Amino acid sequence: MNKKPVSLTKLLLPWVVFFVCIAVISTMFSSSSSKVVNYSELMEIIETKDLTEVSVSPKDYLIVTISGKYKEAGKEISFSSDIIHTDTEVDAIMEELKDKEAIITVDNSANNNVFLNFLISVVPYVLMIGIFFFVFSKLGNSAGGNAKAFEFGNSRARLEKNQRTRFSDVAGADEEKEELTELVDFLKNPKKFSEMGARIPKGVLLVGPPGTGKTLLARAVSGEAGVPFYSISGSEFVEMFVGVGAGRVRDMFKKAKQTAPCIVFIDEIDAVGRQRGTGIGGGQDEREQTLNQLLVEMDGFTENTGIIVLAATNRADVLDPALLRPGRFDRQIKVSLPDKRARRKILEVHARNKRFEGDVNFDNIARRTPGFSGAQLENVLNEAALLTVRNGGNSITVDDIDEAIDRVIGGPAKKSRKYIERERSLVAHHEAGHAIIGLVLEDAQVVQKVTIIPRGDAGGYNLMTPEDETYFQTKTQLMANITGYLGGRVAEEVFFGDVSTGAHNDIEQATRIARLMVTQLGMSELGPIKYEDDNEQVFLGRDYASHKAPSGQVSYEIDQQIRNIIDTCYEEAKRIIVENKAKLTVIAEALLEYDTLAYEQIQHLFNYGLMPEVSGKNGHHDNKKNNFHDNEPKNKVEIIESSLEDNDSDDTALEAEVAKDVVIEDGIVEDIEKEKDKLNDIYNDDLLED
Repeated sequence: MNKKPVSLTKLLLPWVVFFVCIAVISTMFSSSSSKVVNYSELMEIIETKDLTEVSVSPKDYLIVTISGKYKEAGKEISFSSDIIHTDTEVDAIMEELKDKEAIITVDNSANNNVFLNFLISVVPYVLMIGIFFFVFSKLGNSAGGNAKAFEFGNSRARLEKNQRTRFSDVAGADEEKEELTELVDFLKNPKKFSEMGARIPKGVLLVGPPGTGKTLLARAVSGEAGVPFYSISGSEFVEMFVGVGAGRVRDMFKKAKQTAPCIVFIDEIDAVGRQRGTGIGGGQDEREQTLNQLLVEMDGFTENTGIIVLAATNRADVLDPALLRPGRFDRQIKVSLPDKRARRKILEVHARNKRFEGDVNFDNIARRTPGFSGAQLENVLNEAALLTVRNGGNSITVDDIDEAIDRVIGGPAKKSRKYIERERSLVAHHEAGHAIIGLVLEDAQVVQKVTIIPRGDAGGYNLMTPEDETYFQTKTQLMANITGYLGGRVAEEVFFGDVSTGAHNDIEQATRIARLMVTQLGMSELGPIKYEDDNEQVFLGRDYASHKAPSGQVSYEIDQQIRNIIDTCYEEAKRIIVENKAKLTVIAEALLEYDTLAYEQIQHLFNYGLMPEVSGKNGHHDNKKNNFHDNEPKNKVEIIESSLEDNDSDDTALEAEVAKDVVIEDGIVEDIEKEKDKLNDIYNDDLLED
């Protein structure tokens, strides 16, 4: 049970009362009703008054107090005076007092008030000790005790005895759970393994991208086995003082032995387990001593029976080889990003406590979220729930989930940002160019959603996913992806004769894929040779000195091959855009009208040139009569194309002019023959002008 913190007033009040009492007592002991006189008056009293008693009391090395009593008018009056403590003055006064009949005494006033002297000598030390403990108690209570001066060497591992997480809470990781089931069986029934002569792995390393559920798997193992679970981050071992981390490792395993069998989970172990001797200027003593102690505890002279070490990292390549050898981390489990089936299961797990509309299909959501980790999928459903509450809804709808996916990918929509009309048209044609490439090119990614609403730093947004999630990608698929990225830039050039900065990210991604094809995948005329490492991430101390860049000639040839790939894909994108200008115009105009188009709407516009029937997404547009005969034109795209073929015209400017004049009402082309006659008149007028 956690104690409530004591307020500063309650803590200081007893001390204030204590010092006030001391001051009062001191005043009582030191107070006197004597008449204080100066030196001249003192000498006059000694010479002229009838003294009854006199006391000489040295205060210190400089002052002597002369006090006494004398009778005057039948009354006894007390007096006192301080004089300089010199032999001359004291001897002179003593000579004057010899002739008096008064009783003369010499007192040591320092011994008169023993209690006060005791307080004066003891209180400063008590006060210093009190302040000392007060300061360190405050430091100890702050930050959960991590700053306690005398507990640097204690383990920071947190103990959880009643872990509630189970394997049923971890979805989409069937193979990983199967590997970890052996650990659960060992912790529940170790005798079964010992009889067979088997040794359970002392350590299991979970390796995978962030958000894939490595920590959740470790908690599930503890929950299934019903054993104590110690969790700590790798960075909590390292301090500025050398030797503290090693002491914490020793203390952690000492506590774990007392509660064995148990699980010790070290998150982000690369913070303490990096290779020794690395880094500019050599290794780091504190971290390396901590790692050495961890190696000894996991597999040294003393056996840690019943302790299983689980660790998680996304940088297994930088870990020390001694840490990865059998006997320490015997097993490495790769926790990968979930596929479509796994994403559906993850969504179902996180949807347990949420209400959804009946038309919400987790298969469709999983198809729209390739590359999402479990943490991102959980965030999608949480964002959808927050949007539902914000909009005052009672259950989560498909639109809420769509918006949540967009928010996770690109951030919230910036609907308040206003474009001028030319910018809106440019963005619409740019995004429509991406969509056309995805619809026409066989190996390109499928367009799931297109919008011209700004989101994040992007003026528009185009969600494209692969037709089928495959483990490998061919050269044709990579070339198609590059072509898709360049579709927006080509559309700007074809329709506006100019290019904008909107293709910045597209060019970056296209160049990245092209460089990967040339330098690592061997998909160029340079052959199957690896010229660069993954992402060119140099691990200082290990790779810095040995890292070799290609020669100048090879670098030039690499650049030439990258340029050839980009140029080839650019020309392919331009060919597709020019051949499908009419369809791209239809999609762009629909984007200008509706701002956002879904997959079904894009497909319908591409195939029929019309928006599909209202399904809750189109708002005010209602197409109730969308039936045509197969032998007659169905939309303005076919009108444009068929009319141009009849007149053998390839004038693209004329094509665009006619496309603007075609009238479509309620999904039906009114008087198609009239439109053809109009086309012929315009064509003949154009010939006369020439």
